[in-house]
Amino acid sequence: MSHLNYLQSKIHSQESIPSLIAKWKLKCQKVVFTNGVFDILHKGHVTLLAEAKELGDKLILGLNADVSVRTLGKGPERPINAESDRAFVLAGLSSIDAIVIFSEPTPYEIIKLIEPDVLVKGGDYNPEQTDPNAKDYVVGSDLQKARNAETATINLVDGYSTTSVVKKMKHGEN
Repeated sequence: MSHLNYLQSKIHSQESIPSLIAKWKLKCQKVVFTNGVFDILHKGHVTLLAEAKELGDKLILGLNADVSVRTLGKGPERPINAESDRAFVLAGLSSIDAIVIFSEPTPYEIIKLIEPDVLVKGGDYNPEQTDPNAKDYVVGSDLQKARNAETATINLVDGYSTTSVVKKMKHGEN
């Protein structure tokens, strides 16, 4: 398999991801799930994904589709990169074993489908938060709790966010 085909093979549909997970579970591999937009890849993203991978054997990334990004209030210029381009670039990271794109505003249905052993978000979220309307609520943590599965957070890397990168680009900063 060529390297380009290998990268493409890491990108799955919502219909194909369950059979992949079933193979991993048969091998008793611990599945970790995280999600996000990952619009302009930066050190903070790569760090989060590497640390998430360390929590299990396989890492699935739920990637917000373009239509989903537009509902998140990140601004009219977002996403900067199309979902297929973002997925392809992310597939190049060794920490990611599979990517699944979702169009809904939240990854709730994907989490329900995947049933990860560990659900991961950045440190700006609180795994103990139970109010789904709270800004720091981890979507899907209720599903994890019901299955007695783990919800974890990973500290963010100070000074790294796509919003700050976009601001720097607009103002010509380094």
